[in-house]
Amino acid sequence: MSELRPDRRVSELRPDRRVSELRPDRSVSELRRTPVFELHGRLGARMVPFAGWEMPVLYGSILKEHAAVRERAGLFDVSHMGQIHLRGPGAIAAAERLVTCPVANLPPGRVRYGILCNEAGGSVDDVTVYRTAEDALFFCVNAANVDKDRAWIESHAGGAEVIDRSDETGLIALQGPCSAGILARLADGEPSALGRFAFVETKVAGHPTLVSRTGYTGSDGYEIYLAAEHTADLFEKLLEAGHAEALAPVGLGARDTLRLEAALALYGHELDDETTPLEAGLGRFVKLAEGGFIGAEALAEQAERGVEKTLVGFELLDKGVARAGNPIVDESGAELGGVTSGAPSPTLGGAIGLAYVPPALAPLGTPLIISVRGRNLAARVVKTPFYRRGRR
Repeated sequence: MSELRPDRRVSELRPDRRVSELRPDRSVSELRRTPVFELHGRLGARMVPFAGWEMPVLYGSILKEHAAVRERAGLFDVSHMGQIHLRGPGAIAAAERLVTCPVANLPPGRVRYGILCNEAGGSVDDVTVYRTAEDALFFCVNAANVDKDRAWIESHAGGAEVIDRSDETGLIALQGPCSAGILARLADGEPSALGRFAFVETKVAGHPTLVSRTGYTGSDGYEIYLAAEHTADLFEKLLEAGHAEALAPVGLGARDTLRLEAALALYGHELDDETTPLEAGLGRFVKLAEGGFIGAEALAEQAERGVEKTLVGFELLDKGVARAGNPIVDESGAELGGVTSGAPSPTLGGAIGLAYVPPALAPLGTPLIISVRGRNLAARVVKTPFYRRGRR
């Protein structure tokens, strides 16, 4: 992106440790802990409440952890995510009803991104669908939505068997340009041969795993599913294997700035039960022509008449940072839309964000006014993703 020049090294930027997306929604005594919790403590992580879990937000510096993923490799504990399985003769038909992306033509060993919609077209959750066999698959779902998603899936599963394996499953994300080489030291087989959005069941450090070439950072990498009781051991062994590349443990703070640079939706910000995938710019993941899924009629009608709001990327032209909840206003102060995510971009050297605006304000280059703590900051609409591998 030419407007944001990467003219400063990440290490020269001041860390902004406010992570507005990490909402303390429960007292510490009620929070759940992942299988890697004790290791996080030994690694010096700062823990925060997130989606009902006690999770690491950083291990020292969000900026350094962000840079590690972009330049070398970073390791994330994302065991708070949920895994809900469908199996049996009706599993694929049930998934076709539940999710917006095609499933019947998804071969075993492949992954696809889609949205669970309600009847009005709103987003129940965004998920990745893993086809594990001809009559079996699972959804990887957001941590805050596991109970809601399970109930929704069960109520629309028809004759398929629904199994929630969230508690018994650990999940580690190894992300960054050096991730394939690091994983190769511990994995059976050759990780670099695995295609994007493909997965294989193999052993890593002797543990049975499902290794997927997917991620939530905009960098190359892998997500590794395994039994919960082996997750901390594998996390530690991966850190040891990546010592030469300075593999860094990475918290939720850098995970958020990384996914924002890649313009990846965060449920509860860009998506919710009232917001459709068409409004969120995710129409390419919606099988509108085929239909047959919950919410298809509502989305077809919306596509016909046009959306009333649309998600755009923006860069700030004035000094400051726009955060989730800051309104987009006109010159009179009337509210036109709102910021869903915003942060300084360590890679690009400027402040960026995502916002919902009326379609008339969506064209690239359109000037925006964002109200931040009583100040009106100038911004403009820019192309997303802000960062793409091999291109800025």
